[in-house]
Amino acid sequence: MSRYRGPRFKKIRRLGALPGLTSKNPRKLRIRNTPHFSRKSQYSIRLKEKQRLRFHYGLTERQLLTYVRIAAKAKGEKGPVLLQLLEMRLDNILFRLGMASTIPQARQLVNHRHILVNGRIVDIPSYRCKPRDIITAKDEQKSRAMIQNYLSSDPEKKKKLPKHLTLYPLEYKGLVNKVIDSDCVDLKIDQLRVIEYYSRKTKI
Repeated sequence: MSRYRGPRFKKIRRLGALPGLTSKNPRKLRIRNTPHFSRKSQYSIRLKEKQRLRFHYGLTERQLLTYVRIAAKAKGEKGPVLLQLLEMRLDNILFRLGMASTIPQARQLVNHRHILVNGRIVDIPSYRCKPRDIITAKDEQKSRAMIQNYLSSDPEKKKKLPKHLTLYPLEYKGLVNKVIDSDCVDLKIDQLRVIEYYSRKTKI
C-alpha cells in the first residue's frame, strides 16, 4: 500500500489528532464521535491505533510492518521499542526540532537534499538517527530560509522540545542527545494494540 496523499483533515476527523500529519489545529474540526450505544470490535480498535501510528509518521503499510518486525526481535517490550524506532527517523527528528512544521514537510526537505547529518548530505527520510548525531541545514540560502520559516512559524515548539534533542536555531542545527524515552513520544497511542494487530496477521 502506498503512502497516503489524500485529504489530511479526512483522516483527522476519523482518527483524531495527528500532529505529524498537519500543523492545523484539530479543535476547529468536527471530530467524528461514535455513539455510546455502538460497540467497537477488538479488531476495529486495533486497526484504528495502527492507522493513527501509520498516518502520524507518514509510513506505508510495508514500512510499518518492517518496523514492527524489527521491534519484535529487539530486547524489551515491543511497543516502546517500536515507538523509539519511529521517533529516531530523520524526518521525525526534523519535525520534533521544529525545523519542519509536519513530517511530510520534513520528508520533502530530506528528499530535496537540504539536510546534513554529521556534515554529509542524507536524502533518505527513514535514516535512523543515533545519539550524538548533528543535524544541520545545508549551507545555502534557500535551505536555511525554508528552515528559518518553519522555526519562526511556531516559537512555542522550542519550549516543548523533548529532552533527547537540543536545538541551536541561530546555527540551523539540532543535536541528538540520546535515544528517546517512549514516555516522551508526541503521539499518545496504545502501543500494545498495534502489536496485537500485526501479531494476528503475521508471524512475529
